[in-house]
Amino acid sequence: MDSVDSARAAEHGGAQRVELCSDLAEGGISPSAGLIDGVRAALDIPLFVMVRPRAGDFQYSADEFKIMRKDIAVAKEYGADGVVLGLLKADGTIDVERTGELVALARPMQVTFHRAIDLVAEIEEALQQVIASGVDRVLTSGGKKSAVAALGCLTRLVAQAKGKIAVMVCGGIRKGNVEQIARATDATEFHSSPRVKLLTGQMPILNLGTPGIDEWSRYVVSSEDVRAMRTVMDRLEAGVSSATDLSSFIER
Repeated sequence: MDSVDSARAAEHGGAQRVELCSDLAEGGISPSAGLIDGVRAALDIPLFVMVRPRAGDFQYSADEFKIMRKDIAVAKEYGADGVVLGLLKADGTIDVERTGELVALARPMQVTFHRAIDLVAEIEEALQQVIASGVDRVLTSGGKKSAVAALGCLTRLVAQAKGKIAVMVCGGIRKGNVEQIARATDATEFHSSPRVKLLTGQMPILNLGTPGIDEWSRYVVSSEDVRAMRTVMDRLEAGVSSATDLSSFIER
């Protein structure tokens, strides 16, 4: 999510934490200090902040790595509970060394390794590397665009990670499929971005930025859809021993 309004809507709907970023059209990048501060003040639930210095690939230069370090310091200063990041090496494998360095810098905040793992050819081997880096959880759609298309892989990843780190499932998670995915994979954490479009005024038809994205509307989280998913997960909790966590925020 990218606004105070969306953060409030997610919490109102029953989300148990949120992920904050900017530039959703590019998959999300590090938000400003002002936005982190505003969202932190608006929420009672945990706030996780994206640490991504730019759009594009996940191979970062020395200068970009310095920016990531600074972004982590800013997130910590403004009260974030965790950060979300991911680094790959030129050969397409997990950058364990530099990820571990950022994990150490982020403590005591939690750290989630994001969907950069879905770009790695051998995802189960990549999970072992992510575990070795010291993060708390990994966000993944099982190497596919949607979780529904990767149920077998996700089931294996959840089993592989058990007792080591949490696997947060993402990729098209909606109120109509979250129960199917939860039952199929045994996952207990889910990442979703249910949004609705708001028309904010009558503006001239002039596009000042990205083609296909206008300047007279915006998207915000649908608290109703979050609540519907929360209801599904609460019902499932009644039949399992561990609490199920629904986190509503922009998919990475």
